[in-house]
Amino acid sequence: MKFVLLSFTILFAALFAGAQTRNLAYYIEQAQINSPLINKSKNDNKIIQLDMEQVKSMLSKPQVNVEAGVLFAPIISHDNGNKFEFVSKGADSYTGYDLAVSDGGQYNAVVSVTQPLLMGTRQKAYSQKADITSQLNENNIKLTKHELELLVSHQYLLCLKVKKQSAISADLIERLKKQVETMQKLVENAIYKQTDLLLMKIELENYEIEYDDFLTRYKNNLSDLNLLCGIDDTTRVEIEDVNYELKPDTVSQSQFLKSYKLDSLNIEAELSIFDQKYKPQLNLFANAGMNAVYLPALNRFGFAAGVNFSWNIFDGNQKKIVHDKSFIKMQTLDFEKQSFIRKHNTNKNKYLTQIASVDNRLLIVNKQLKEYRQLLKLYAFELSQAQVSVMDYKNLVRDISAKKQESLLLEMQKQALINSYNYWNY
Repeated sequence: MKFVLLSFTILFAALFAGAQTRNLAYYIEQAQINSPLINKSKNDNKIIQLDMEQVKSMLSKPQVNVEAGVLFAPIISHDNGNKFEFVSKGADSYTGYDLAVSDGGQYNAVVSVTQPLLMGTRQKAYSQKADITSQLNENNIKLTKHELELLVSHQYLLCLKVKKQSAISADLIERLKKQVETMQKLVENAIYKQTDLLLMKIELENYEIEYDDFLTRYKNNLSDLNLLCGIDDTTRVEIEDVNYELKPDTVSQSQFLKSYKLDSLNIEAELSIFDQKYKPQLNLFANAGMNAVYLPALNRFGFAAGVNFSWNIFDGNQKKIVHDKSFIKMQTLDFEKQSFIRKHNTNKNKYLTQIASVDNRLLIVNKQLKEYRQLLKLYAFELSQAQVSVMDYKNLVRDISAKKQESLLLEMQKQALINSYNYWNY
């Protein structure tokens, strides 16, 4: 037995010589760092902050503009013959634009300032909307990370399963090699036939082919894992073992339910912003510069100031329609939340039931494996004494290999079920 373990260790050490050792935490971290969705959500939060600064500037700071314009309205005066006048001096009979409209021309160049007043409630509404949107993005980042953790863990388990399957094959190969060496001596002493030895060698080759297949599948699964995590690396890697444990149950603190709460607050925030248009609007404005008709002159420089007031009294019941739409959205959101809670509980209970079933099957299979190991020791001794047929020994080795694979698959299935349960129990 010690010889087998030593040989197995040497074989696997040769396989992963120079290979880097990586664990599940490394791949999860890389997947989160390289996730386009997480990167987009983080950048969206930065944009939200910039949008809020822009809104604050619009609602609290004055707008300063330079306005300038020139209008020429020449006429042909008929008072004292036909005479072209670039700027009319008050002709009674003329051809051209009506002087009452054009005043002979218009000339202005002013600096205007507009200052919004009483914008506190509107700014507060936009600030609340920005805060909720930011929380939604942060929650999406957490859910995306959680989703990636599930996907990466699942793919990691596929890699780990094939790695352990190859280890089982390597163990059996070493056992058969030892028996082939033993039989070689027995054949030379005419205790076993040459056909028995050939049969054992063929069985050994079968397990070597199986072992190579597992190695190929391991490399392919590892490539898929790298692709999922955004890792551009072809380095040989040995992954570490994992052992998932069931997380404590979450009842009302589920991160999934938080998204429904934030969506509800977001609907209310949007409605609050919409309602701002029905509140009185007050603006203070002023301008200074030149404003003249006829020809501009220095005595036409001056300034003006005033207040602009507006209040939407009626717009065809649009406010009621928008409120009704928001109410329907809230009803839809609540329905989706209740549906998710039912699905959430159903999934957790389903995975717990499946885990219990796998545990029972593992107990039976592991008990059978223990009995098989005892039987294998007896067969190995009897084979060395030529007291058992090669076919019986070969079938026993094959049965043990199948039982080990069954035990491994059940263990990996249990790990996958725990991983899925922990995903929903979040």
